[in-house]
Amino acid sequence: MTFQSLSRHLSALSLGMLGLLSASAMAAAPPELVQRGKYLATAGDCVACHTAPGGKPMAGGLALPTPIGDIIGTNITPSKTHGIGNYTEAQFRDALRKGVRADGQHLYPAMPYTSYALVSDDDANAMYAYFMQEVAPVDAAPAKATALPFPFNIRLSMAAWNLLFLDNKPFAADASKSAEWNRGAYLTRGLTHCSTCHSPRNVMMAEDIKRELGGGAVGTWFAPNITSDANSGIGAWTEQEIADYMRLGHVANKGQAAGPMAEAVDNSLQHLTPQDLLAIAVYVKSVPAIHDAADTKPAHEWGAPRNDLGSVRGVAWPKDRDQLSGAQLYDAHCATCHQASGQGSFDGGLPPLFHNTAVGRSNTNNLVMVLLDGIERHGEGAHSGPEVKMQGFRKVMSDVQMATLATYLTKQYGNPDIKVSAEQVRSLRAGGEPSRLALLAQGGIAFGVLIVIALIMWLLRRGKKRA
Repeated sequence: MTFQSLSRHLSALSLGMLGLLSASAMAAAPPELVQRGKYLATAGDCVACHTAPGGKPMAGGLALPTPIGDIIGTNITPSKTHGIGNYTEAQFRDALRKGVRADGQHLYPAMPYTSYALVSDDDANAMYAYFMQEVAPVDAAPAKATALPFPFNIRLSMAAWNLLFLDNKPFAADASKSAEWNRGAYLTRGLTHCSTCHSPRNVMMAEDIKRELGGGAVGTWFAPNITSDANSGIGAWTEQEIADYMRLGHVANKGQAAGPMAEAVDNSLQHLTPQDLLAIAVYVKSVPAIHDAADTKPAHEWGAPRNDLGSVRGVAWPKDRDQLSGAQLYDAHCATCHQASGQGSFDGGLPPLFHNTAVGRSNTNNLVMVLLDGIERHGEGAHSGPEVKMQGFRKVMSDVQMATLATYLTKQYGNPDIKVSAEQVRSLRAGGEPSRLALLAQGGIAFGVLIVIALIMWLLRRGKKRA
């Protein structure tokens, strides 16, 4: 037997023993530990990124659009061939909190390990017990693998990124704050990773920690400012209203969840205990206010019931449908559900359009996206099937018509100073404008490489002179 074959044989034997040890350890894990791990994994919303539409839970395959290309969610079932079935507890913790796989390769921060870094050892081990014992193994690899352009395809580059932006210290309680505040901080900044969407990004695509929860782009959607500022954030919301929003996905006379936030409510937040939701609300209300001068009052305070449909009913439509007025488009597409004065459905199932953040925010991307794709909600479980709360009009209205309607809605029921352009609709319909972050980041990396090369050349020349 050659040295190489002996080495391979010993490696395989070692991996097999680790698998047996892991299986033995998991067989002994008490049910309450597994259930606690399930609760924590639900808080972390793992299923959202690691489950493809129509696919098996946690089996991967979902393409996550980022400014540098699609990152494909991996199989995190306990499959020993394509999942994490051979991971030890320590390897699981490293993947969760450091973004390092069992084979030593670095994960991309689309997996929010920068937030999960705060998770305690006990909670990480409980999650490991859940994944190994209760998640069904899927012995298949996702159809696609992540293939980013150079230099992002070099996973080792994430080691340098981590040195700059990963704080891998576990959560430390603030003794000057209440137990409820600390629990909320642990969940908000950790497992529920709210800042991943609700904080802006810097040139290297890391969260801008100086503007925590100040609002950020999520593809074509916009995760709004949820700091304590009364006008730009949710400072005018009560803690109970914030908790109710996370549990129900809507609050009367405030707003309703759509897009990625609706998914977060369905998959994760609605399953948390009332105590944990209130703790999150307590923490969020304490985050320092970030104010935008354009916001002169809270987004939900704009508007009032208004009805001018009498002026358009019975009036012939123009031959060029792009010449339809906002009132005509509202009468055709909105009034049946939201009523003539925008007061919503009689049973309260469909919200009023006035006193509604959807038409009161200065950033109108979410309003356009709701008009394009509607609102879908899911019941218990991630795959229980959609419940359509509002149909989308992507195939019904042109870019001009949709911009006309959206501007009519903001003027009639929301912030009258806000307008939506056909160019904005066209861009969002196509998936949004290409982000400049990728080009800036590539430029930054290239500049860094040039600096390193120049430093090496300088050191070599210095060495030659001394010689």
